[in-house]
Amino acid sequence: MSILDSVFKKVYAPDEMGRVFTHTTNESVVQAAGLVKKGAIYDLGTERYRGMPVHPIHPPFEVISYRTPSGLANEKDQGWMEENNSDNMRSMSEVIFGTMHTGTHIDAFAHITCGLDNHWYNGFKESTDLSDRGPMKADGSKFLPIFTRGVLLDVPRYLGLDILPKHHAIDAQLLQETAKSQGIEVRKGDTVLIRTGYMAKWPKPECKEYFGSGLNLDGAKWLNEMGVVNVGGDNESLEQIPAVDPNNPHPVHTLFLVKEGIHIMEFVNLEMLARDSVYEFLFVASPLLVRNATGSMINPIAIS
Repeated sequence: MSILDSVFKKVYAPDEMGRVFTHTTNESVVQAAGLVKKGAIYDLGTERYRGMPVHPIHPPFEVISYRTPSGLANEKDQGWMEENNSDNMRSMSEVIFGTMHTGTHIDAFAHITCGLDNHWYNGFKESTDLSDRGPMKADGSKFLPIFTRGVLLDVPRYLGLDILPKHHAIDAQLLQETAKSQGIEVRKGDTVLIRTGYMAKWPKPECKEYFGSGLNLDGAKWLNEMGVVNVGGDNESLEQIPAVDPNNPHPVHTLFLVKEGIHIMEFVNLEMLARDSVYEFLFVASPLLVRNATGSMINPIAIS
């Protein structure tokens, strides 16, 4: 039985949640927790800041100061702060403007659509399931916490490189050979993290010299067959760009998000895991639940 089915069945809709829902069980959670041997925690997230690089399809990220100590003191519009406040207690707050696809993030299934009807995961479509505020089905409010076995596949290290060259394809054979060289198996229910070396250069402008290396459709099909629930890359789109598929610029996104219910993570910082040759670990991520969103900024961790 899925532990999430027993705990959350009154809150969540299974037809909007994909493999994290169907493949997370009481047993898999216990097994994943058992991978912690040393207690070493690896932060896999990126910092977010004004002017940081984002994909050109998304708006720029901005942090705007909203309230300040001097502003509160001068405006005196918060009466409760002006009474019994000899310590001059004030506060600061901000407004954040930007997309959920900023820095390290996870894609909701509604992020990608296909066909003339603009459908996404499980047959949800624009004509019936899209509001003026965003998707109403398989959106950012339907994420589940991810607590799985994690596997790092360090492709450039297997090839004897620091970073993959521009537009390099990662196919099924390369994934399998990398896993074998590391003594690692990819299993049902896993989160698989694929290193290209891109984050060693990001966010410096020279990272663009290595842009476009990533997972191709052949590699994605193999991961799908293995039964993984979540795939992350240290690059901008997880997959190879440009794709060799003449009919689809993002075939891996289409396979994972639209067809199979496998989440995608991008800009995952894998440099410290690679440095320490940590290839198997407990992976934990808890996306924000934002209604009508198409993803979530996350700060995932790996624990070995």
